[in-house]
Amino acid sequence: MKSILEICMEVADLAATKRPDDLFNSSSQQDSIFLSVAKSALDSLLRYGNWQELTKEGVLQTSGGRCNYLLDGICPDFYSLLNNTIYVKDYSEKVIGSITPEDWMKQKYFSESTSGIKFKIQNGMIKFLTPPPDGIKIVFQYRSNTICLDPQRGYAEKSNITKNTDVPIFDEYLVKLGILWRWLKRNGMDYAEEYVEYERELKKKFATSLAVKDIELSNSLADLVDMGVVINVKSTDK
Repeated sequence: MKSILEICMEVADLAATKRPDDLFNSSSQQDSIFLSVAKSALDSLLRYGNWQELTKEGVLQTSGGRCNYLLDGICPDFYSLLNNTIYVKDYSEKVIGSITPEDWMKQKYFSESTSGIKFKIQNGMIKFLTPPPDGIKIVFQYRSNTICLDPQRGYAEKSNITKNTDVPIFDEYLVKLGILWRWLKRNGMDYAEEYVEYERELKKKFATSLAVKDIELSNSLADLVDMGVVINVKSTDK
């Protein structure tokens, strides 16, 4: 596992430029540019999608008839909720949500049907339409905002680069490509080829990081097609 400084040094070799010595040396323009593009590359990867590496489980225990719960208090590293992953653990019941603003207003103020537990994510909080029962556990999966690890603190997770020794949580080669094309662009150089290579590698790495859905082989071919599963079938027609 290479540190962010080591990756930036390799990028400098590829770009045929001076290696950075200290990414946090504000008196060096070269080092400052490398830090800037490195942060941009990691932030872009974080925002790209639901990486398997960033997927975690959160648990919310309801209490006091409250409707609003601060997400930072439940998951300090919360970035975004994964759709269709929130359940009432005690009852194995799926929580209905997140509902649209239109439905929220209708059901809150116009006595529309409110069966089930419904919620929305707003202003860093999970807000339930009506107070859920006290003492139930609501479990969900979310995307963490972690972008690097600190080897000097037992590989503690971090949401920002603060040291030369910090280790990116994403694939080293992908991070290197992301820094390279950004550095070339920042310095007014041609980066088209490097950008294309980065985009190709990004899509490949993201696809391989996704969990593969189980396939029930007893399903009919029509059912599998509906599930988005494509099977090459050899024709028996003569």
